[in-house]
Amino acid sequence: MTDHQEISLDWMSGEQSPPPSAELRPEIPHPARMYDYYLGGKDNFPADRAAAEQVLALSPLVRISALANRAFLQRAVRTLAAEQGIRQFLDIGTGIPSAGNTHEIAQAVDPTAKVAYLDNDPIVLVHGRALLAGAQLGSVSVLQADLRDPEAILTDPAVRELLDLGKPVAVMLFAILHFIDDADDPYGIVRTLVDALPSGSYLALSHGTADFVDPAEASKGPAVYRSATAQLTMRSREQVLRFFDGLELLEPGLVTAPLWRPDQAPQDTDGQVAIWAGVARKP
Repeated sequence: MTDHQEISLDWMSGEQSPPPSAELRPEIPHPARMYDYYLGGKDNFPADRAAAEQVLALSPLVRISALANRAFLQRAVRTLAAEQGIRQFLDIGTGIPSAGNTHEIAQAVDPTAKVAYLDNDPIVLVHGRALLAGAQLGSVSVLQADLRDPEAILTDPAVRELLDLGKPVAVMLFAILHFIDDADDPYGIVRTLVDALPSGSYLALSHGTADFVDPAEASKGPAVYRSATAQLTMRSREQVLRFFDGLELLEPGLVTAPLWRPDQAPQDTDGQVAIWAGVARKP
């Protein structure tokens, strides 16, 4: 599969919504499907589109942020695979598969690279069947899991069958931690994942922020997500930096997504993107 191929099931080729099921809860907006809508995808339901349009009405820059986040993911994976020699990726909260996913970028560097995708949305598993069809047999898994239970992720037989957790692994947490409430201890979750991996492993993450927003406007976006399946908790740069405690940040450190090793001069400002991004190594 190339970066330009579409990952699709039979019903994805039309303009209609994906076929609903009770398990998918199509009547409730889901962040993964809203994110797909921001990226211009069709794999979402009317409730997702309505909620996403509410967010876009408040801030049309959300779509810019989503695209910048996807571009950062691709640059981070390429850096980890090509420069740091990482061949195992644990991509949690992957969302709905689309072109340019982690396994495509990593396997373009080394076809033997392995990727475990995890998400708590059943629709992601449906799309994952198409994703696996384009990957090398046995090199990619798409699993249902909840980031709020990191021990279950680390002990999942399917994860352990695919990845050797005794060798360096890159933990990928892109645009997912801002859906973890403080009450669920996001810092403890990240620490549990990182502590279980050997030296030479990496943590790569992106996180939404209200650092560049007028305080009077900062609560409007999260308010829309209160009707969704996950709440939105924006965090400051200092708060996001805490996720990297004890780790060695790669240059240029924690910056907004377009500024992390850009392929060309960034066109978007910090305020337009409002996503902190960083990659760090476990000593």
